[in-house]
Amino acid sequence: MKARIPKNVGGSAQNMNQMIKQAQKMQDQITELQESIEEREFSATAGGGAVEVVINGKKNIKSLTIKPEVVDPEDIDMLQDLIISAVNEAVNNVESTTESEMSKITGGVAIPGLF
Repeated sequence: MKARIPKNVGGSAQNMNQMIKQAQKMQDQITELQESIEEREFSATAGGGAVEVVINGKKNIKSLTIKPEVVDPEDIDMLQDLIISAVNEAVNNVESTTESEMSKITGGVAIPGLF
């Protein structure tokens, strides 16, 4: 007795090759985007511009600018909070940019472990 496989199940070798090519193209685009983001700089400010942080896409701090008028030896806690806030905002900028641009490539499909 022969088993019958529906015509639409499995797909031809040509379709499989096309899917593999599309996956490879997507992987190349993702790699290119990741490299591009790592080279970019992202900045954020806190305290109305009193503190500015510039980081790269690898989330390494490139520069930190503090306006002299916010340096109060009596209120170090406020300065620390401004720095933390600016750094966190800059990191969030990297992550949201990465997620947004990655979803353009993947069509919104989340790929585990990608970013």
